[in-house]
Amino acid sequence: QVQFVESGGGLVQPGGSLKLSCVVTGFTLRLYAMGWYRQIPGKERELIARIRDDDTSYADYVQGRFTISKDKDWNNLYLEMRNLKREDTAVYYCNRVRSTSEGVYGWGQGTRVTVSS
Repeated sequence: QVQFVESGGGLVQPGGSLKLSCVVTGFTLRLYAMGWYRQIPGKERELIARIRDDDTSYADYVQGRFTISKDKDWNNLYLEMRNLKREDTAVYYCNRVRSTSEGVYGWGQGTRVTVSS
């Protein structure tokens, strides 16, 4: 059974950093494109970072501040976030990524990031 368990969120001041983790079970993530998504209240969930093999891509508004990576041995996905802004406040999710950028599987519970002073 496929499952995603995200963690690492919390309250952080503007300019701060966080590292999110996603434990993936049910398939081997190194074989597929994986991504981090976020959902801001009142808006649709959006893909913000994608990784396939060693190739990464990012939404313009996180480019240069966020880094996606994976630990193939432990089937984990990570998102390092630096210079956080108030507009990064959202619930963050991971999933396998379709060619359409949609998630392939059902969603985990996500991890909430709040950027506030």
